[in-house]
Amino acid sequence: MKNLILVRHAKSCWETPFKDVDRPLSHRGISDAHLVSSTLSNYIPNSFLIWSSIAKRASDTAMIFAQNISFPVENIILKENLYTFDENQLEKVIKSCNNLYESVILFGHNEAITNFVNKFGDYILPNVPTAGFVSIQFDDDHWSSIKKGRILKTIFPKDLK
Repeated sequence: MKNLILVRHAKSCWETPFKDVDRPLSHRGISDAHLVSSTLSNYIPNSFLIWSSIAKRASDTAMIFAQNISFPVENIILKENLYTFDENQLEKVIKSCNNLYESVILFGHNEAITNFVNKFGDYILPNVPTAGFVSIQFDDDHWSSIKKGRILKTIFPKDLK
């Protein structure tokens, strides 16, 4: 069995002159990341990897979540190929995970996350919002062969406000 938690990066700041990859989180993004991550204790597996896109907004979201779930931030794995908006690229990255790991928490971008969830989940989500958390469980033993999974839990900032 494989467990995948997808988190869309929190709201970023568009009012800065940075390149897309360097855009920071907005104040609302920081607040929403803390809000969602502080409610996860019952939904996080005992052992897991954290992978994040190299984009500042994604890696900063990953750091906030890691701190709130007591995961060492230095163990977050930044992956350049997670800086994608394409669900096929996201699928390739996920399917490349080492089978020794049962659970992965992944921080990335839309449209890739929403489209991946709708392809591999058991129901359609119109949109995974910023700082949105989606947990999917697969009855597969190998990441490379994951098919349809079950969405176990979604947590979105609007649900907590």
